[in-house]
Amino acid sequence: MKRIIVSVTNDLTTDQRVEKVCNSLKGYGYEILLIGRFLKNSEPIDRNYATKRFKLIFNTGFLFYAEFNLKLFFFLLFTKKDILLANDVDTLLPNYLISKFQNKKLVFDSHELFSEIPELVKRPRVKKIWLAIENKIIPKLKNNYTVCDSIANYYQKKYNTTFETILNLPRKKNIKKGVLNFETHQRKIILYQGAVNIGRGLELMIETMNYLNNHMLIIIGNGDIFNTLKTTVSQKKLNPKIIFLDKIIPEKLHKITPLADLGFSLEEDLGLNYRYALPNKIFDYIQAEVPVIASNLPEMKKVITAYHVGEIIEKREPKALANQIEKILEKDFSTQLKKAKKDLIWQSQEDKLLAIFKNTL
Repeated sequence: MKRIIVSVTNDLTTDQRVEKVCNSLKGYGYEILLIGRFLKNSEPIDRNYATKRFKLIFNTGFLFYAEFNLKLFFFLLFTKKDILLANDVDTLLPNYLISKFQNKKLVFDSHELFSEIPELVKRPRVKKIWLAIENKIIPKLKNNYTVCDSIANYYQKKYNTTFETILNLPRKKNIKKGVLNFETHQRKIILYQGAVNIGRGLELMIETMNYLNNHMLIIIGNGDIFNTLKTTVSQKKLNPKIIFLDKIIPEKLHKITPLADLGFSLEEDLGLNYRYALPNKIFDYIQAEVPVIASNLPEMKKVITAYHVGEIIEKREPKALANQIEKILEKDFSTQLKKAKKDLIWQSQEDKLLAIFKNTL
């Protein structure tokens, strides 16, 4: 049985893409070891494959990446493996070095255009480091996949190397609705789930709630601007209409998403990473049969318009957005959502995933 070591820099708890990949590969007969990191607030994990989470001294910034990559390098050096799977550029360097030193197969999964994330836009020195790693390593890689066609085409054009597209689709699910531990007062529920970071359209939606009288906004997730947004909501006295639920493990989240009347994914065009974004929350909304309002960005627009499961935002202005949301909520997307959820499932991607690992070069 071939052993794959999978590495990622998060704490593994809410990374649904990595969890799906690991389960699929295990189902194909591979032995899996998944590596991440352990944080003070990390939830326990119980998987049907082996996991390891590094406890680190540093958890942010340059020192975090340096410590994690150093620990990962030495762990990989002395651990049995046949194939290495690096998730994103922030795990790529140690995986690449070990693959060369020990002649092991390497697969690269690019979840995003890492060097183009908004957090690096105003940090040119840091961005230069990540770009240097990309420029040095990616042209030499042969077994690559990513989350959408736009990113695959970008990498292929820039580095002249092949990238397959493995969409970050959810598994097929039967809808099971949970119960919220607060009163919704029969309001229409607008939902956001995902990273609470800059450029996600959260500020816009919070402002929009001033113009929606019988609606409630629920924000599920955590990130760099989580506390800032909570303060803003409090200052604007919007607390009764806007609820923050922090991060929730996928098993619980899958029961909350179907309670929504509308899901949103309103990423701003803050560079190529967001322009080419195809967030998995869009597919999670669809799987829960919740209509979607999304940004007018190519990958999102392609899904929403192809399956007619919602609308593209017409104007990024609170009053206009509120008016559009009210009109969307008067429409019935149930037939289109039921059709889309049958097509847009992880099982449709598994054969392509297996082919990459069976044919590693």
